[in-house]
Amino acid sequence: MIQRIQTVYLFLAAVCSAGLIFVFHLWTNAAETPVFAKDDYLYLGLFLGSALLSLISIFSYKNRKTQFVLGRLNIILNFILLGLFVVQSLNLSGEADVSEKGIGILLPILSIVFLVLANKAIKKDEDLVKSVDRLR
Repeated sequence: MIQRIQTVYLFLAAVCSAGLIFVFHLWTNAAETPVFAKDDYLYLGLFLGSALLSLISIFSYKNRKTQFVLGRLNIILNFILLGLFVVQSLNLSGEADVSEKGIGILLPILSIVFLVLANKAIKKDEDLVKSVDRLR
C-alpha cells in the first residue's frame, strides 16, 4: 500500500536524487562558476537513474521482495555515484579543476540514508507478514 512509511522514505530519496541536484551545486571550478549535475551527463544520468529506481520501488508495493531488491540496487548506484565524486575531488592535483566542493556532493549520502531506512521498513513489513502466515 502506498501509505506505508517506506513510501515516504523512497519519495524523499527520489526528491534528493532528482530535485535537489538542480538546487545545490556539486563543486565550483577554477573560473568560480558553480558546476551542477545537469552540466555533466554522467552525473545527471546516475542521479536520475537513482530517482527512477526509487519511484519504481514506490509503485511496486505489492511485491516487497522486488521492492527490497530495487532499494539495494539503488543504494549500490548511489555508492557508485559517491565513489565518482570522491575520485573527481581527489584525482585533481593542485586544485586545477575543482576549487571548492559544493553541498551537492553529499546528496548521495542523504539518499543512501533514506534508502536504508526504507529497506529497513520493507524488511519489517515482510517479517510481519511471515509471522502472520506462521499463525495460520
